[in-house]
Amino acid sequence: MTSLTVYGAPRTRTVRTLWMMAELGLPYDLVPITTLDGGNLKPDYLAVNPGGKVPAIDDDGFVLSESMAINLYLAKKYGGALYPGTAQGEARAWQWSLWAVTEVDKTIIDWALHSSVLPEAERDAKRARAARLELERPLAVLDGALKDEPWLVEGRFTVADLNAAAVMYRALWMDLDDKPNARDWLHRCWDRPAARHARALRE
Repeated sequence: MTSLTVYGAPRTRTVRTLWMMAELGLPYDLVPITTLDGGNLKPDYLAVNPGGKVPAIDDDGFVLSESMAINLYLAKKYGGALYPGTAQGEARAWQWSLWAVTEVDKTIIDWALHSSVLPEAERDAKRARAARLELERPLAVLDGALKDEPWLVEGRFTVADLNAAAVMYRALWMDLDDKPNARDWLHRCWDRPAARHARALRE
């Protein structure tokens, strides 16, 4: 039996790792750490992750932070078919994970904040439009990659899909009718039982 601890809260990027844990069916302890009350900056947690960000995991003494790295690690160690079976597939999983955090993550959060999340008086419609426009190129790249394939790597759902779709959670409320391949893929990912479980924890 593994001894695996997840530090974080579902309404943070920790939801990405909780989705992975549900896909793997691994038992784990969740230590609630949130940025809202400053728990992420308390000494006990800084001893786990000096960077003070969530999530982090402790897998039998191996401590790791950064949600993309955590999910890649868990999929490779425990995931079987969730991890690509070739060096090329592995590289693609890294590519899409890095693509998600560099090309999408910050911008899609900005779009969500100023289109719906913030109280209406605090929203900036110009920022929302600018963020949506900035997402056009990465969304077109994703749509093109899914033109002839249902999944991003090796023709099956893998950590590449999980990581990218987890970053794109807020796009579930975005009009993607002009990107039908990306739209359908995103909903396929989030319709998985493990994803619905993680989403229920978050929402």
